[in-house]
Amino acid sequence: MGIFSFAKDIGDKIFNRDDDKHQANVETNASANTPVASTEPSAQSVANLLLKRIQQQNLNIDDLKVKYNGTTDTAEISGRAKTQADREKAIIAIGNVQNVAKVVDNIDIEEDAPESTMYTVKSGDTLSKIAGDVYGSPNEYMKIFEANKPMLSDPDKIYPGQVLRIPKP
Repeated sequence: MGIFSFAKDIGDKIFNRDDDKHQANVETNASANTPVASTEPSAQSVANLLLKRIQQQNLNIDDLKVKYNGTTDTAEISGRAKTQADREKAIIAIGNVQNVAKVVDNIDIEEDAPESTMYTVKSGDTLSKIAGDVYGSPNEYMKIFEANKPMLSDPDKIYPGQVLRIPKP
């Protein structure tokens, strides 16, 4: 359990958000002086999208709940995960989304295991390079790829600012 930081301007764009109207839910059309619905999604609709994103990962987490605070760009997750890997995958699944700067983790784990290292991809990184640095062999890149599936669909598709799970050697 803890708080994890992410680059809020980097990641998958799963909801439309107009940062100029970040605090507003309704704006006024100046020429007609009538209220116009903002493109800013409600915190509940964002939380629902984040929940769906975790569910698409096919993780084993019971009583999963997601809250989102648009003012602080913070997502909070809770539930009971079967494994440490399921917990960590849920964290990075919603942390690697644009406009999520922090993830507050309140997930309990049934099977205790060592935590993975969270690694933020830098420009020029490849999974082979990261594996060489962490495991001493670039050929171990598939360990990292497998640890981040299904979020990663291809070992060559990572981007700067993305956060990856790096399992213990």
